[in-house]
Amino acid sequence: MDFSVLRNLISRYCAGEEYWVDSRTVYIGHKEPPPAAEAYIPQRYPDNRIVSSKYTLWNFIPKNLFEQFRRIANFYFLLIFLVQLIIDTPTSPVTSGLPLFFVITVTAIKQGYEDWLRHKADCSINECPVDMVQQGMVVRTQSSKLRVGDVVMVREDETFPCDLILLSSSRGDGTCYVTTTSLDGESSHKTYYAVPDTMAFKTEQEVDSLHATIECEQPQPDLYKFVGRINIYKEREDPIARPLGAENLLLRGATLKNTEHIYAVAIYTGMDTKMALNYQSKSQKRSAVEKSMNAFLIVYLCILISKAVINTVLKYAWQWSADRDEPWYNHRTEIDRERHVVIRAFTDFLAFMVLFNYIIPVSMYVTVEMQKFLGSYFIAWDKDMYDEELGVGAQVNTSDLNEELGQVEYVFTDKTGTLTENNMEFIECCVDGHVYIPHAICNGQILSAASSIDMIDSSPGGYRREHEDLFFRALCLCHTVQVKEEETVDSIKRGIHLGKPTSFYISSSPDEVALVEGMKRLGYTYLRLKDSHMEILNKDDEIERFELLHVLNFDSVRRRMSVIVKSCSGEYLLFCKGADTSIFPRVVSGKVEQVRARVEQNAVEGLRTLCVAYRSLSPAEYEEACHQLSDAKLALKDRDQRLAQAYDLIERDFTLLGATAVEDRLQEKAADTIESLQKAGMKVWVLTGDKMETAAATCYASKLFRRSTQILELTKKRTEEQSLHDVLFDLSRTVLRQRSLSGLSVECQDYGLIIDGATLSAVLKPSPESSGSGNYREIFLEISRNCSAVLCCRMAPLQKAQIVKLIKASKEHPITLAIGDGANDVSMILEAHVGIGIMGKEGRQAARNSDYAIPKFKHLKKMLLVHGHFYYIRIAELVQYFFYKNVCFIFPQFLYQFFCGFSQQPLYDTAYLTLYNISFTSLPILLYSLIEKHISIEMLKRDPTLYRDVAKNALLRWPVFLYWTCLGLFNACIFFFGAYFLFDNTTFTSNGQMFGNWTFGTLVFTVLVFTVTLKLALDTHHWTWINHFVIWGSLLFYIIFSLLWGGIIWPFLNYQRMYYVFMQMLSSGPAWLGIILLITISLLPDVVKKVLCRTLWPTATERAQSNRPCLTVELSTIFVLTQSDSRLSF
Repeated sequence: MDFSVLRNLISRYCAGEEYWVDSRTVYIGHKEPPPAAEAYIPQRYPDNRIVSSKYTLWNFIPKNLFEQFRRIANFYFLLIFLVQLIIDTPTSPVTSGLPLFFVITVTAIKQGYEDWLRHKADCSINECPVDMVQQGMVVRTQSSKLRVGDVVMVREDETFPCDLILLSSSRGDGTCYVTTTSLDGESSHKTYYAVPDTMAFKTEQEVDSLHATIECEQPQPDLYKFVGRINIYKEREDPIARPLGAENLLLRGATLKNTEHIYAVAIYTGMDTKMALNYQSKSQKRSAVEKSMNAFLIVYLCILISKAVINTVLKYAWQWSADRDEPWYNHRTEIDRERHVVIRAFTDFLAFMVLFNYIIPVSMYVTVEMQKFLGSYFIAWDKDMYDEELGVGAQVNTSDLNEELGQVEYVFTDKTGTLTENNMEFIECCVDGHVYIPHAICNGQILSAASSIDMIDSSPGGYRREHEDLFFRALCLCHTVQVKEEETVDSIKRGIHLGKPTSFYISSSPDEVALVEGMKRLGYTYLRLKDSHMEILNKDDEIERFELLHVLNFDSVRRRMSVIVKSCSGEYLLFCKGADTSIFPRVVSGKVEQVRARVEQNAVEGLRTLCVAYRSLSPAEYEEACHQLSDAKLALKDRDQRLAQAYDLIERDFTLLGATAVEDRLQEKAADTIESLQKAGMKVWVLTGDKMETAAATCYASKLFRRSTQILELTKKRTEEQSLHDVLFDLSRTVLRQRSLSGLSVECQDYGLIIDGATLSAVLKPSPESSGSGNYREIFLEISRNCSAVLCCRMAPLQKAQIVKLIKASKEHPITLAIGDGANDVSMILEAHVGIGIMGKEGRQAARNSDYAIPKFKHLKKMLLVHGHFYYIRIAELVQYFFYKNVCFIFPQFLYQFFCGFSQQPLYDTAYLTLYNISFTSLPILLYSLIEKHISIEMLKRDPTLYRDVAKNALLRWPVFLYWTCLGLFNACIFFFGAYFLFDNTTFTSNGQMFGNWTFGTLVFTVLVFTVTLKLALDTHHWTWINHFVIWGSLLFYIIFSLLWGGIIWPFLNYQRMYYVFMQMLSSGPAWLGIILLITISLLPDVVKKVLCRTLWPTATERAQSNRPCLTVELSTIFVLTQSDSRLSF
């Protein structure tokens, strides 16, 4: 008996292993700690192999079959196949087994090939050479052989083999530069730091002599979070503990730049690395089309069961009399007579299920998958969605939601970097109410030709001069900007001016670069960070040095950042910059009202504002702050919360210095895109963390709000004047009154809603009070439904996702789309039905986690109005057509049972049953679903209202589904009864020879194949040579196959019932006439219906088609690939 599970449980809960669950201890170089230190507990970690494949050579067949038969349709056809094998059924098991085998095989080959490519990629990564330090020497080994605790050496331009903690580097200050393009798309160089106690190790021998352990959290996927500490042991000294954070962690997949080499220790390996954890699949999203398809499938399954039940009941009613139950030509065996009637009835029911099972289209799922996979390339190849500046085009991360792009009702967009360029330009700053503009002095007036004038007034009062100096120093010191000398970045030399090397600024935040450059233009230049000292050049060309003691990093909750520095005079200063809402409440002195007025004025003009404050610390206060920060940074558990508490205690009692204003210009064609989306019937919501005034100005500039729009405010300021209950009901009465009057007046008032994060939290917060108070979210939804646009400002990332979730869960269940460019937009991108990432300047986190990625916001217009429209039209026709052609196929079989005594006699030959969905009718609809254009691209872009014709799943609603089903039933009746009345004479040939039942079935099948194919041809608007080849080629293939199938005696067949049947049918003149007549009668009602609808009740799309003929014949191929570019040219 195996007691390993029990032993593990005892060791976990009784031996203190609760602590191990939350953290891990890494022994650097696999050296045991000193005896006086903690106990040495070796732990097992995964090796450094990366496994992205799903299958192995041994489990591919069973695992793939298991996954495929988890799908209801495949499992259903497997049951049908097994029934055909077990009992005596009217059709051969081949008729169900061969299509099922084809579907399973095609899917298995596709998935197997994709997994083989993953295996190749894994092998190339795992076999990559790595330099490892062992016994004071560098040893080369394979990446897969690395273990946690190994010390590795990485050289410049090499990729990190696993997640590493930086110990030392070839740079004197213990830093290294890294690019994380493969992780988050950010191409800028980021700086990482070694612990001061290990940064002096420069050789392999010195590194190998290190005696230390690392305690850190267990692996988790957040790329920007790491909590740990390093314990360094020295002889006859107490161990030294230093905090470790994200600035010390080098991630697998990142690349070392501008650093000769580094030494680092492996902390997470293999599938524990953050890169591997991030590449795991996200939650599956299902499109509205897929849901409709499953609903239709259930309906057809009910129809199938009903048919089988009806035929079973009628069979026993027909056989009630003895002469029909056991006619002279079909005597039963003794076993059949002794079998219970219930068993016989159930067997007959199964036989009828097998006979009619073809009404469920087994090949539809494969066709839909192929259509989505192949169709996704049209987005990636689209030249119009290629950005020359970035050098990238649109990307498709999932092809399962292509048609959902044509169903969007709500668009949730970020502002900065999505609607705007995220290219910040410093405009002005305000110090104690006095405004400074680069290249001018603005103390009540702006001077021209200011390039030769001192940027700062040279004769202010002492108090004002002191605040000016502090303000400009604060902006030169309170940042994380790096200064780069001349270097090559991505093969482009930067920092060269007039042949001489100069410096330039880089940062992960464009705002910080704009502010530092603005200070440079105003006379204060940030020079460098060297040996923990920040150097600035003041307006008197004097270099000032400040020792950088602590950085209190920015986060989206605090919305501010701070630095603690020590001046040359020994004074401790805390400089802080952040949003006005996070600075003003912490200010105790300064000209608050003057600065607030300027901030509000700049916000109205659409400028991004930041407030700057400072606090002078006494030595005792500084020591207390150091103690609080040190305790928080060394904590392994709840480090973020403890740091937030420490920041809150330190960042207080500020003196306000002033504010800054930077401009973020609107992206090209952003306003046109929003206007087009609104015309298409979509409601656009802007979700941003910016101030209300700044965001509102951007909304006006982008035409989200118009000058005629009446703005409704649901903000903290208003809820402080009135209760939230009263404000909500006032707004509700306003919009509902207008809605009731809209039917009486021609003019309808346009409303726009503005809500901030604080009020949203109150609206979404469940209330324990009365039901009326608890219904705030429904009132909010009712208000927002009646607004043409909504602006949500001061939003935290989680609140963005809550907004999207709230709209998704509303009673209409609209299709939502979220678009953003930064890491703070990932939550709403994952929450929305369709997530689109912008490949912008805030990294590629949004693009990595999205379903689709585009270079600029303007590309969203074509993505939705053109690609989304086409995708939905195509797949809707594909789904309806599949069900239609299978009704046409199987309903004559149902009718035939009434004329054969319900004997389960098949109407069609086995070959026809097998190949109908696989060969005769599959390719035309697949091609249609890939290249059909019912209207021109230019028309769709010019008239966004055409998008409304396909909105709300218009082509897959139940009335449309019923029409297609009824059309299929009508056509099936025409096929069967038309052929029946033609056969009524029975002497159908010129020589008086009688036709049999196989000729009758072949005639019905021939009319069926031609009708359903010509029906698709009539629905086709965009003709190319490939359309003609596939449609007419499919009909020709059917004729040739029938001639060969019935014209040759095949030796491998036990029967030859189709021999000469097809040729005999074609030799009859009445048969030719009957086929043409029945095809015409079958197609006529659909043609008449379309003509009447187009004439009497035309849709906007049909009117556009009438204005400009869309039935075009192109002699060129469906797309043109240029020799120099593989993107799609429509």
